[in-house]
Amino acid sequence: MTVVNLEVPVRLQAFALLRALRVHQWVKNLLVFVPVLLDHRLQLPVLAKAGLAFAAFCCAASGGYVLNDLLDLEADRKHSVKRHRPFAANLLSRSFGVVLVPLLFAAALLCSLWLSPRFLALLGLYLVLTTAYSVYLKRVAVLDVILLAGLYTLRVLAGVAASHVRFSTWLLAFSMFLFLSLAFLKRYAELRELPAEADGLARRGYIRGDREWLGSMGGSSGYLSVLVLALYISSEQVVALYGTPLLLWLICPLLLFWVSRMWMLGHRGLMNQDPIVAAVRDPASYVIGAIVALILYIAA
Repeated sequence: MTVVNLEVPVRLQAFALLRALRVHQWVKNLLVFVPVLLDHRLQLPVLAKAGLAFAAFCCAASGGYVLNDLLDLEADRKHSVKRHRPFAANLLSRSFGVVLVPLLFAAALLCSLWLSPRFLALLGLYLVLTTAYSVYLKRVAVLDVILLAGLYTLRVLAGVAASHVRFSTWLLAFSMFLFLSLAFLKRYAELRELPAEADGLARRGYIRGDREWLGSMGGSSGYLSVLVLALYISSEQVVALYGTPLLLWLICPLLLFWVSRMWMLGHRGLMNQDPIVAAVRDPASYVIGAIVALILYIAA
């Protein structure tokens, strides 16, 4: 069994490995820090535990991406963009990927040994769900986007378990609706990029005619997350954390603008990557994030 493709230069293979691990997607794992920030627990020991959780999820997520690419190998080679992925383009051998997946999963579990049993259980659940998603569940329409949203939300819950900060059902509800909106946007954007001769997404449960439905469901989910935020601001829990909770109402129109902007970019065909990664590369998202952070700081 050949693990390394000897026909490809070593430097090119190293770059291809970084692409296969999808290092740029690790930004999603910063979600483990969200409960720490919202609970105002910025002490070094707490942040260190969240950092270890971040490392564990980076390894687990990269393992899931490699597994997904191996399973989608033939479909990716027929895709106009995905055929350039390292395994589809033969920059990395399939046997190398088969070895890499269990190594990454093992590294994720190793990182979690220094954290709580609850975190280990959540990480194990993440590994099971992401594997099931890659193997079959991504082909089931609607269930796939719910699962994607759940995997995002699972990162937030893992941050709570790793850092031992307070659990908030408000944060859970807000995360689920917001990430469901982004999961719908991901599928919407993929349908938007379909070539003219294609009727639907390969190895997915969606056809071209589902695009308007995805837009309706995704937009509604995004606005529901703003509603959950508004209800949270009106709750007694906010009074214990913020000295001037009324200022938090300013976040609602900012979030409405951001959700609407992301969907507008998708509608215009400018959302050609994962929505969270696109947000990280969007200057307007940074401006909105900075304003929200300032409001939270003043309100506290």
